[in-house]
Amino acid sequence: MVTSGHLGGSAPDASSSAPAPLYGFQPPVGTPYGLEVTTIEDFFDRHDDWPWNPPRPGRAAFHYLILVTSGELLHDVDHVTRTVVPGQWLWVRPGHTQCWHAPGTARGPFILFEQEVLRPETAPLLAAATAHDAPAVLAPGADAHWAEQTAFQLLDEHRAFGRRPLELHHALRRSLLEALLLRLAHAPGIAAPPPPAAVGDQRASTYRQFLDALELHFRELHRADDYSRLLGCSTRTLTRAAHAAAGTGAREVIDERRLLEARRLLATGRTAAAVAAHLGFPDAANFGRFFRSRTGLSPAAYAARQAHQDAEPDRQCPDSGS
Repeated sequence: MVTSGHLGGSAPDASSSAPAPLYGFQPPVGTPYGLEVTTIEDFFDRHDDWPWNPPRPGRAAFHYLILVTSGELLHDVDHVTRTVVPGQWLWVRPGHTQCWHAPGTARGPFILFEQEVLRPETAPLLAAATAHDAPAVLAPGADAHWAEQTAFQLLDEHRAFGRRPLELHHALRRSLLEALLLRLAHAPGIAAPPPPAAVGDQRASTYRQFLDALELHFRELHRADDYSRLLGCSTRTLTRAAHAAAGTGAREVIDERRLLEARRLLATGRTAAAVAAHLGFPDAANFGRFFRSRTGLSPAAYAARQAHQDAEPDRQCPDSGS
């Protein structure tokens, strides 16, 4: 079952300017390989007030996948509250800031898995669904029934630990997980997978690994050579991979990810000093120069503009579950 090891010990509350801590996959003793399956109601029942009282934002180095079969689930992903209703899935990907709300009425399977649990030949087919910019809330459409059935089969197999030889048990769990994810990968809002010619391309593979690493480390690692060392390749190789996939250099990709996070935080009312600390800038002035050079606005001006837009009476508010 899920334990507090998944989200760590004490963490800053929602008002803190400290970076959201990164947590690794720490399943209970006896859980084989990088996959754990429970239910959202069991998760709530097994914890008193942790980690939602007080709210404790954090980032995970693994995937959270929840199907709501009844009730309603509220969950913050990248500082936006998502409302998940029956038939919808919440998918929190590695590196995204998340924060739990107090237990509600939600029921349904809760799956936690590491990217490495997927077979090498399957992972490329899921690249669009596991990407950091894929939607957090999914509705599988025509595959909804089969996705739900597969999720409960996976839950049943996970609970059957010890009934079969370990390797067979894990092979069944992994196969069921991959079948589920492949169905969700075709949900509305998920981009089409890359053409077959691109799947085996080494530069495309390097770029995908770069994006995965960037999601986990963009707050503390800001140079292309930081990531080339993580990936075990040269900076030139990484730069070529970024140019081939995105038409820009690795440093520009890093800066764009930091800029995206800065915009998100400023729009939620964080101060320039808090955002600077969160993203690893030496001080607010350094962050201000970075932000202005890329947007043409100071952080304060950008935040004021966003606040003005949000205050417009005729502004159409997006559905929080989108």
